[in-house]
Amino acid sequence: MRIIIDAMGGDNAPDEIVLGALRAAKEYGTEIVLVGRGEDILRGMKANGLDNLPQGVEIANAEDMVDMHVDPTQVVQQHRNSSMVVGLKMLADGAGDAMISAGNTGALLTAGTLLVKRIRGIRRAAFAPLFPTRTVLIDAGANTECTPEFLMQFGCMGSLYAQKALGIERPRVALLNNGAEEEKGDELHKNAYVLLKKADENGLIHFTGNIEGRDVLTGADVIVADGFSGNVLLKGIEGTASYMAHMMKDMFKRNFLSKIGYLFCKKGANEIRKTMDYREIGGSMLVGLNKPVIKAHGSSDALAIMGAVKQAMTAVESGFCEEIRANVSRMTLPREAQNAD
Repeated sequence: MRIIIDAMGGDNAPDEIVLGALRAAKEYGTEIVLVGRGEDILRGMKANGLDNLPQGVEIANAEDMVDMHVDPTQVVQQHRNSSMVVGLKMLADGAGDAMISAGNTGALLTAGTLLVKRIRGIRRAAFAPLFPTRTVLIDAGANTECTPEFLMQFGCMGSLYAQKALGIERPRVALLNNGAEEEKGDELHKNAYVLLKKADENGLIHFTGNIEGRDVLTGADVIVADGFSGNVLLKGIEGTASYMAHMMKDMFKRNFLSKIGYLFCKKGANEIRKTMDYREIGGSMLVGLNKPVIKAHGSSDALAIMGAVKQAMTAVESGFCEEIRANVSRMTLPREAQNAD
């Protein structure tokens, strides 16, 4: 298995990206292709005490890079020799099985769609990050404007991802809404509810109905949302987790007795912190493309890259892309199937 990594993407590139890739190659026994400026990658290796490329690690040179200010719609045309675009071309051409980038999210979405391409019949690719409870959120920001069919396809793709890559035998699929009742929501969500229910009746998914924001961490395995609502939900949960962590820290530092109390619950606190650490989970899978593409967190360090590599390997081994391809005709509306791109 060969995992392509954009070595120049993210706040800590290339040093932390390179370090994470090297550790992943050694620990997981997978082949890694680091794409980026060769001199910078080698400099990053030396900064981590390595003078030579380890066995199974290669460098694919790309002199340009995509920064956070690039117009996503122009990335393929104006940055053809960037590490992100070169890596995606390699993936599309069969030079790798999956790709990871911590770079510009919009650029990765656009370039991935243009180069790796969507599975035929899939209307939109969607970001599918995992919550600490191993709950899949789909979509988390790729599509701010959706149709009912988009949401139905998100539910089907998310279910297959949870089943194949996460090992959940019968994933519970729920639609994010402002109430649990069937009649809740605007026209988009009411119509999406109908399509998701039909998908359940046809045996495609196990649809459990609407779900409110307060229940998303425990009430379902797959949360279906339009990209706007999903992104707000995701950032809200991240912010809440961060705030709670600071509150716990302040509580334990309050006085001598609270510090003593921390010693008794240190193990449990560390387990909670590890569970909430995005670096342990990996990145956000871009579901709906022909091959797995993972968007790692922009501030990813070596541990986060290792998590993303492990996630990529699991995705490839699970064959969930092939499973979506095999079932796409069942998750496409007849009138739309005639205009499949």
